[in-house]
Amino acid sequence: MKLVWTDATLRRKVLFVFFVLIIFRLLSAIPIPGIDAVALNSFLASNQFFGILNIFSGGGLSNLSIIMLGVGPYITGSIIMQLLTIMVPALKRIYHEEGEAGRKRFTQYSRLLTIPLAAIQGFSLLAILESQSILVDLTPFDRVVNLIVVIAGAILLMWLGELISEFGIGNGVSLIIFAGIVASLPTEVSQLIFAFDASQIPLLLLFIAVGALVIAGVVVVTEAERPIPVTYAKRVRGAKMYGGGSTYLPLRVNQAGVIPIIFALSILLLPQMIGAFLARFSGAIVVKISGALLAFSQTSVLYAVLYFFLVFMFTYFYTAVTFDPEALSTNLQKNGAFIPGIRPGASTSEYISKVLSRITMLGAIFLGLIAILPLIMRAVTGITAIALGGTALLIVVSVVLDLIKKVDAQVSMREY
Repeated sequence: MKLVWTDATLRRKVLFVFFVLIIFRLLSAIPIPGIDAVALNSFLASNQFFGILNIFSGGGLSNLSIIMLGVGPYITGSIIMQLLTIMVPALKRIYHEEGEAGRKRFTQYSRLLTIPLAAIQGFSLLAILESQSILVDLTPFDRVVNLIVVIAGAILLMWLGELISEFGIGNGVSLIIFAGIVASLPTEVSQLIFAFDASQIPLLLLFIAVGALVIAGVVVVTEAERPIPVTYAKRVRGAKMYGGGSTYLPLRVNQAGVIPIIFALSILLLPQMIGAFLARFSGAIVVKISGALLAFSQTSVLYAVLYFFLVFMFTYFYTAVTFDPEALSTNLQKNGAFIPGIRPGASTSEYISKVLSRITMLGAIFLGLIAILPLIMRAVTGITAIALGGTALLIVVSVVLDLIKKVDAQVSMREY
């Protein structure tokens, strides 16, 4: 830690991250016009889903700031581009075969896709908030201005995140979400404490114990790996012998990170958006459909079951997208490496796929439980002030661990 502040380059990177995060927090305090603050606070307090959505907006949704969409559109755009690499061979070649130049083009496509996604998400979210009387007395011009402002805020936040990744330390998008969660922590803790009385001290201790267990579980699962031994064949060139060493291939239990939860949230938000839009109409059938869609909320058992199922399935899906056992097997074979007891080629690919499928099941179950943990705690305790749940803890712990690794890597590089 001492080297971080004594080394000029490291100190400059850390201070740059702090500076950008300060700008981010200042932007999150600038609201869009026409807000009913009382209605907004009561809506967020009673709606667990939008409380979780506020986490991914970096805290900007809590006061409807100009960056209320957060980095959500950029994350969604990046995920869609990664999924398209499966269906579009040209994109797969750009990402996997064209090296650094191809990845830069791929990132540029993700940036361009962010703009229409921000427009769609911004329009839908503003429509929901207006239907809930949170945005009041808006003229058509006000609605257009609000939409333009939130789109510009999403693009600005995407740019700030990329600046952190380029000139600072760590992943910029993750650090922005991390900063929003940490900034909301005092408010969430105070609400939770005020929700208890003297007779509920054992329940408060239960919350603290569950929080400690979740943090420990996140650390263990995030760091957990399944090592597969790899041996390099010996090669003789002239009078010298090369290779023959042994190493291992680390397969992470949680390959997908928090991405499956973001996927699931995006899908589960759709019924509420449609219901809020249909609530404006007066037809009897439309009213029933709107009521049924709006009733599908986090208070229902079906919602929790579907949430868990979607997170579980998307964990497998995203792992399959980002990890290619066949390509890995081919690379091992080209480099004269093999897994002891397994034939090179197709047998190696099948073995890696089998191992990956087993450990991914553990990661998928863990992510699903983390996602629905706030809903479980709400059902057990009946306390509605729980917004900072397992998802937020997963993000915070994962970002801190990643940041520590990158700082250690920078320190080690300078020491050598």
